[in-house]
Amino acid sequence: MEWQLVIDCREPSRLAAFWAEALRYRPQPPPAGHTTWREWYLSVGIPAEELGEGDCLDRLEDPTGAGPRIWFQPVPEPKSVKNRLHIDLKVGGGRAVPLPRRRASVDAEVARLTGLGATVLGRMDDPGNDHYAVQLADPEGNEFCVV
Repeated sequence: MEWQLVIDCREPSRLAAFWAEALRYRPQPPPAGHTTWREWYLSVGIPAEELGEGDCLDRLEDPTGAGPRIWFQPVPEPKSVKNRLHIDLKVGGGRAVPLPRRRASVDAEVARLTGLGATVLGRMDDPGNDHYAVQLADPEGNEFCVV
């Protein structure tokens, strides 16, 4: 079985560009015989007025082939409630790594992601708990964590 992650959004190209950098993914090439996704969408009957301008950068893939493909599906409404599913970006190395080193790795990644347009929503760092994570939102408000 193959699967992909689909993220509803208002601005697919903007969100795809953010997540490509965040996940170190790359744009997924259009199907064979088409030079752009826009060309492919038009060929399968999607009206041009639904596509907006540009070549429709809305699909990403893991360059290693290990992770799922991601499609940023355009929807007319803005995000309005908390996610029921979110992504954890695991950069700390797990509990086998000393907490101060995990914290430094997480904080460095958070700094990189906020530079790309993410917003910090909160930190999970209760004293006495051997866990550290930061909750963020992508440019359209979708929550994710860096652990």
